[in-house]
Order: sequence, then C-alpha cells, then structure tokens
Amino acid sequence: MKRRLHAIAVTTLLIAITPSLSYGAEPSVRTTPRPGQGEAAFSIMSWNLEWFFDDSKKDNYSQLAFEKSSPSRGQWNWRRDAVAEAIAKVKPSVAALQEVEGQRVLWYLTRALDREHDLEYDEYAIEGNDRFTEQDVGLLTTRPVDVLSLMRGNVTSQMKSEGEFGAVSKHLAAILEVPVGDTVETILVVNVHLRSGEAGAAIRNKQAASLVRWLRVWEKAPVHVVVLGDFNTEESAGKVRAGSEMSILMSRATRDPSDDLVDLLEHSSAPRQQTHLLPGKQFDRILVSRSFLEDDPGRPDLCLRSIAVRSDLAIRGGVDSTEDHWERYWEMSDDKRDLSDHYPIVAEFEVR
Repeated sequence: MKRRLHAIAVTTLLIAITPSLSYGAEPSVRTTPRPGQGEAAFSIMSWNLEWFFDDSKKDNYSQLAFEKSSPSRGQWNWRRDAVAEAIAKVKPSVAALQEVEGQRVLWYLTRALDREHDLEYDEYAIEGNDRFTEQDVGLLTTRPVDVLSLMRGNVTSQMKSEGEFGAVSKHLAAILEVPVGDTVETILVVNVHLRSGEAGAAIRNKQAASLVRWLRVWEKAPVHVVVLGDFNTEESAGKVRAGSEMSILMSRATRDPSDDLVDLLEHSSAPRQQTHLLPGKQFDRILVSRSFLEDDPGRPDLCLRSIAVRSDLAIRGGVDSTEDHWERYWEMSDDKRDLSDHYPIVAEFEVR
C-alpha cells in the first residue's frame, strides 16, 4: 500500500548491511546481549510485507487490490518463497505480519516454511473491514508457543457517541501461552496497521484511543503486553510528542507511569534507525509492557535480550530507488528487488 499512499503523502507487534546503501537506509543494528545472557526463549518479528497478495484475482473486489496482486503464478511463488527464506533466517516464535491478503496467503507461506526450511508454523487471521485495500494483518506462531485466543475490537455505540474513538480496520489481538521453566506465561499480542499519511494523524489518534480502550479488557489475564505493527507514525523513537497516537498508546491514557508501554526502538543502539524505504521514517514499532524489561528475582520470567531492525532481510542487492520500487517493482530482477518497503523489527527475550 505504501507504493501509492506514501507517494501521495510525500508529495502533499541483527546483521549489518553495507553502509553505502542509498536513500537513507542505515545498517541493521542489534543490541548486544549482556555477559551471562542466555539464548532467546521467545522472539517476535513485526513486518509489513507490502501487498503480500497472491496471483489469484477471484476474491479481489476492489480495483486497487486487483491491481496490486502478484502479476503471475511464477512471480507469486518467488515472493512467497523469498519471504519464507527471510523469516527462516530469524526463526521467530511469532511473526506479526501486515499488508497480507488474508489467511490463505499465510497458509501458503507456512507451507513454504515447512517445505523449504523444515519449520512448522501455524497461521492466524481474522478478516478485517478495509474494503479499499482488502489488506489484513496476521500471525504465524511456532511451538512451544500456543495461541489461546484470537480477538478483534469493535467501536461500540457508546464509544461512537463520545467522538474520541475510531475504527481500526486492520488489527488482531491474540493471547499466547509461552512455557517458562515449569510454568506458563501469557502474552497479549496486538498486531495493528493504522491509517497512513500525515493527513491521517487525527484518525490515528482516534484509532489509538480505541486500542487503549480494548487493551483494558484484553489484558486482564496476560502477564505481558505487546502492541506492534505498522503505526504509520510520524513520531521518532524517544521524541514522541504529547497528543500523538504513539503518546496515547504508550501512556495508556493514564497518569500512572507504571502501566506505560515501552518503545523497544529506543533500546536499539541506533534509536533513530529507519524502518522504511523513505529516509528517516520509523513507521514500524514494537511496544511492550515494562514487565518485559524488569526481572522478577523471585521466579524465572521473560526479559528483553535484544532488539534489531533487520533491514538486511528485506533489501536485496542494494536499496531500491523509490521510483523502481513503487513504479517498476515487477520489472526488476529477482536478485535486486527488495521484498518490502518496510524493514522487519525483531525482539528477543530470554528467561532470567
């Protein structure tokens, strides 16, 4: 979707790449695990796959979705397998994906992960209501992580009457169970894709308010909270302005700082690192509850180990120019064509 919507905007939920890349891309950077840290027990990837649509047009009804589908079966097979290869390099416990066509293409992706990389993932999606793009969000999970429940929020009549809330057409919440020692920790993961463009800031604020309202219900049981995805935010990590959608989400609309969410991009050794083809843009984020950063000395629990923007997984043969990527994508050779205009973010957690 960024090929069209971000072009308009411009005009109106670990391996270094070469620093000579053009168009503002920075090297991928990971936080260095501290001495004594163990292997990651749980990891989560957030990645906007940018029009991850197969070649079949039978279930596409909007003209835009029809146009953005893969042009042929061979080109779809390339895209599916290339994305599977990128995910296989990380092997995340959970992959939270945005701009996917639906659960069917996620199933094709999990089949490729199994067939080509011997990795078993389950796919989850709930159809949203973005009729213009027909894009959705989804999750891939692998054992020992289990999905206990899937949910979507709704803007109620009362919320509508208050005028402070907005529909979030692309989102998915899941309660996960993760074994930690002899017990199981629960994690609420909310995968979102908010309205794009600078002109959409007011809408994003209302969408963030809705997410905060739903979080109050969803997080009754889970130990940890993760809100991640493509926020389309214009806010920079560590410099979030009051009243912005990021401020609303992170502060939880309360005066109590103990329930604030933490932007993990601030914990990267390159906090200004971009997550998108457009220079300096940090549209994508992983926000977590403070429980992921604070070790409970009385029991084994999950704590942050590392955070990285993995631009190397998306960029192939050098960063695409904006013109090539958005106007001549399928004319480029397979070894030069970037997988997405967004770069995945990967967070790892260990048991302490």
